[in-house]
Amino acid sequence: MSSYPNLLSPIQVGTMALRNRVMMPPHTAPLGPLWGTDAQAAQNIEYIRARCEAGVAWVVNITGHIDNLFVPGFTPVGIGARTRGYFRLPVFHDRVQAYTDAVHAAGSFTTVQLVSQGGLPNAPSATLSSPVLNAVPHVLDREEIRWYVDEFAWSAAAAQRAGADGVDLHVNHDDLMEWFLSPLANTRDDEYGGSVENRLRFVTEILRGIREQCGDDFTVGIRLNMFEEAPGGYDLDEGIEISRRLEATGMVDYLSLVAGSNWGNPSYIQSHVYPPAAWAELSARFVEAVDLPIAYAGRVTTPDVAEQVLAAGQAHVVGVARGLLADAEWVRKAEQGRTEDIRPCTGCNECISTAVVERLPFGCAVNPHAGTESTVDWPEPARSRRRLLVVGGGPAGLETAALAAERGHAVELWETSDRLGGLLRAATASPTYRDFGRFLDWQERRLARLGVDIRLGVTADADSVVAAAPDVVVIATGTSARLPGIPGEDLPFVHDVRAILTGTESIGQRVVVVAQDDHMPPLAVADLLAQRGHDVTIVYSTPGPAPLLSRYTIGGILARLEKAGVDIVTSEQVTDIRPGSVGTRKVYSHLAGRIDGVDSVVLACGGVPLGGLATELRGRVPEVHVVGDAFAPRRQIYATRQAYALVTSLE
Repeated sequence: MSSYPNLLSPIQVGTMALRNRVMMPPHTAPLGPLWGTDAQAAQNIEYIRARCEAGVAWVVNITGHIDNLFVPGFTPVGIGARTRGYFRLPVFHDRVQAYTDAVHAAGSFTTVQLVSQGGLPNAPSATLSSPVLNAVPHVLDREEIRWYVDEFAWSAAAAQRAGADGVDLHVNHDDLMEWFLSPLANTRDDEYGGSVENRLRFVTEILRGIREQCGDDFTVGIRLNMFEEAPGGYDLDEGIEISRRLEATGMVDYLSLVAGSNWGNPSYIQSHVYPPAAWAELSARFVEAVDLPIAYAGRVTTPDVAEQVLAAGQAHVVGVARGLLADAEWVRKAEQGRTEDIRPCTGCNECISTAVVERLPFGCAVNPHAGTESTVDWPEPARSRRRLLVVGGGPAGLETAALAAERGHAVELWETSDRLGGLLRAATASPTYRDFGRFLDWQERRLARLGVDIRLGVTADADSVVAAAPDVVVIATGTSARLPGIPGEDLPFVHDVRAILTGTESIGQRVVVVAQDDHMPPLAVADLLAQRGHDVTIVYSTPGPAPLLSRYTIGGILARLEKAGVDIVTSEQVTDIRPGSVGTRKVYSHLAGRIDGVDSVVLACGGVPLGGLATELRGRVPEVHVVGDAFAPRRQIYATRQAYALVTSLE
């Protein structure tokens, strides 16, 4: 018998006879838009096809922005702003038809999401729903509301003509429809504001228009925030009342429930600082309140988590996005009882942070194959089997070794310590990094299965590497601790972040963390210290903490630190360290300050590359490469991408 009797059982949702309970929410817009070049569209479709062929029953992949309404010469700006939607593009029908054909050929179903990002520039009222967006919107009049109702209905019909099984109304995450529902954003005094019935009128008119255009033989659902986290928004009880009223219209086939916003605590793309399926218990309230099928999404990370949510009656369907990004065969492996082989999603949110903040191509920190489905049939066997020696067992070395072995090369890996994982293994000491440890454990099982020869406790030098006579050497030796050059950094109460994570240093009660790292490490070590009862202050020279964390990620960890009493100082540099105090200087005015009563200082200042062995080996071995932090200290997603690029080039 299956270990997942609920997850793998069929269910009827509207017109869709789903083979299991796995729905894939939208997440591929940064991957390569369906509306972009032919190559981008092909990649988008192949990404979806691979996951449908591996068992996903229902895909809500297309984030379908409808046309926007604004006067000529006005430029919508801000989060999610669009000047033109997708449904009236010349390529819309053919691209979506190709996409829906691929989904249906794989035995799956698809609904297209209808989106109109709120406040850009239009809204029910001249109010703001978010503390991170201060652009006052245009207030829609009745004629303009009618225009949007008609445009939503026309767009749904366009999706139907292109083969979609239904549409999914995006009534959440600062969408125009959510703004009408929200007592915070909607302060109108006409028939579209005030009572719940009036605030719901815009959505019900859209539903009516869709049914008039598309008929009853078409699935129509609502993606709904269970509650608005912003003070003044609707709460859980009102969210349940909204769901009952939507069901009462007779025009809705399902509800897709989420928690969170585009910016806050929680973000609707919940990172590793939250437990899996953290808000599923609230979803159970909606299951009890209505007779519609309920889908729940929010860090449904593993088949076990999914089965627990379904078995507890908290939903009828689960949404899995990042889990399927990490492993296309998530469903198939669950069906085959191979859950230990599922590549774990760590919840790091690099898939969205790198795209939103750094404008890098879409990718996954643990799965370098994501985004290559249309161009690479992995593993492509190497034309000749070569002997690789990988020096270093951190993320870059592990991924290089595994990928090379998958292509058929003979791989040996040397690691100087007695444990694989490098700095990522040390980071698992932080309170919310359990899933990173799961990923490293998975990598170890992967290497063992592939027959990689792993040698722990081996410190490589040029002579020993040359003596091993490899065809290719890959240097993945990571970094040494970086000292920032602050006077007093050599005092005995000053420690590097690595020593704190590994527990090798004794720390006093009041700690100052010097943050010269633009990502998570300073926040993670502060979290670790705060949970141990220390009083912690983090000092950043940047205008805000962790500038490389996107708005979808930073809110959760900041809220966690604030709850623990951690103080965060920004736009100040640490100028000196003395017994009992730390000197500071304002970045812009150079005004000096001092933090007194300091017992210990922690340097979260990144690392210095340890790639020198490559220089010593050049000319002594046939081929040498440097990957990961040994080349330049970055993050895991850089390491896995470099490993993938290197191994695909080896023949």
